[in-house]
Amino acid sequence: MTNGVPYETAWQNYQTGSSDPVQFDDSSKESLLKQFHPDYQTNTTTTLQIGANQGDVCQRQLAQVLQSNSLIDEVDLAGASIVDTDVLIIGGGGAGCAAALVATENDARVILTTKLRLGDCNTVMAEGGLQASVGVDDTPQQHFEDTLRAGYFKADRKLVSQMVMDGPDVVRWLIQLGMQFDQESEDPFASLSLKRAGGTSAPRILSFRDYTGLEMMRVLREAVTYRPGIEVWRSKPVVELLSNEFGHCAGAAVYDMRHRKLMLVRAHAVILATGGIGRMHLNAFPTSNHFGATGDGLVLAYRLGAKLRELDSFQYHPTGVSYPRHLAGSLVSEAARSAGATLLNGLGERFVDELQPRDVVAASIIRECEEGRGIDWDGQVGVWLDTPRLEQQRPGILQRFGSLRHLAHKCGHDPAEKPFLVYPTLHYQNGGVVIQRNGSTSVPGLFCAGEVTGGIHGRNRLMGNALLEIMSFGWRAGVAAAGLRHNAPHRRLTIEHVHKWQRELTLAGLPLDNHGPQLYPDYANFNLRAHIAGEI
Repeated sequence: MTNGVPYETAWQNYQTGSSDPVQFDDSSKESLLKQFHPDYQTNTTTTLQIGANQGDVCQRQLAQVLQSNSLIDEVDLAGASIVDTDVLIIGGGGAGCAAALVATENDARVILTTKLRLGDCNTVMAEGGLQASVGVDDTPQQHFEDTLRAGYFKADRKLVSQMVMDGPDVVRWLIQLGMQFDQESEDPFASLSLKRAGGTSAPRILSFRDYTGLEMMRVLREAVTYRPGIEVWRSKPVVELLSNEFGHCAGAAVYDMRHRKLMLVRAHAVILATGGIGRMHLNAFPTSNHFGATGDGLVLAYRLGAKLRELDSFQYHPTGVSYPRHLAGSLVSEAARSAGATLLNGLGERFVDELQPRDVVAASIIRECEEGRGIDWDGQVGVWLDTPRLEQQRPGILQRFGSLRHLAHKCGHDPAEKPFLVYPTLHYQNGGVVIQRNGSTSVPGLFCAGEVTGGIHGRNRLMGNALLEIMSFGWRAGVAAAGLRHNAPHRRLTIEHVHKWQRELTLAGLPLDNHGPQLYPDYANFNLRAHIAGEI
């Protein structure tokens, strides 16, 4: 990256610059993305050598962990206690909680296990809002078309159709649980407030201030905590899936961090709701993701034989904090741009329509920085997110954005007086496990919901569709998984699929000493073997 405009000069240019709209040439979108978006850069991808996606293109760091050896072997299971349940849910975020609630409504016993705490997830970090076609000038058809267009028509139409049709019911269900949404006025009977998001044809973002995901997770967590039939396990990561005599998913090997021992959970159905992959810091980018987002579900599902898709497509949110350095990647919600905040380069020029899809806005910011028009602030490069002019144009607007003001305070400035320095941050995995409408995968007994899945967003995700997706497919996976509770019990619990996988690794010349899933980020310095032995 070339050096940008020095901070002092950029600050002077900002004060005298223009925020007039730019003329965006839509025909240049493809060349912009190919030249500047991280997904398109050379040496970032490779070809998978084994597994259900053998021969497919995959992001290089992801390929390494997908083609890893198991963390455990058969001997590790000897003497492990066995716990039985109808449905095992892996992941304590929005998708996992929605699945648990619906599964119990369908008379299933549920164990929900999470490697951190219930609610430590990307859901709480989703600030912008939830998309649902509930406005009088909007339709599910428009929502469907917007989603397909934003994802370059690579999404599974059946899944997109299911999600957008579920939108109004999702909103109604969340309100019944106690979730709050912004309204047009303080009148308790006022209409829900709807905002426009980048890449959409109508206002359909429902939000609560600028911490919608946190509010959603609040009500889901409370509901799960007090719902009979749901047993929540905290600090118990899943280290391997289990298979039965037919190769179907039969449960999981769970590591109890507190007691340093492995446990086996036998279940009629398993739902993976493990979230994203941001904490692998693909392509050396900072991330907005929570501490546990290390792609565990992708690794576990792939080793068991599940098919994946769009393994080279990730979303870089345009407005991650760039300065100060220790906060790099912290998210400034798209709600600010939806409200009218603009992006300015080091020359004080507005260089993009801020409500273009996220990949276009992110690539435009990277272009400005790589071509020397970014702002160099003590070695950190980015562009301005102009919150002061937004406050001047709409006095009091920033009071609605609690998360933004809190982040500005951590950055050491007043957002009404000074803009943020921002740069794209790794935010979301567009692809994942291939699923059907009910969340089922190509492996019998294994279901997936939430960010671990693929096919819903194609190669780019619209703001607000993630919170809708986790509810829609969390529901459906919960119902389908509960429906297997009357099946005959598994006669064997094995990791025979791991032995087959090790043979594939050997035949392909891949190392056996590369183990996964990662469980925690590299800088956590966690080693499962050392932890079991009491060495860390």
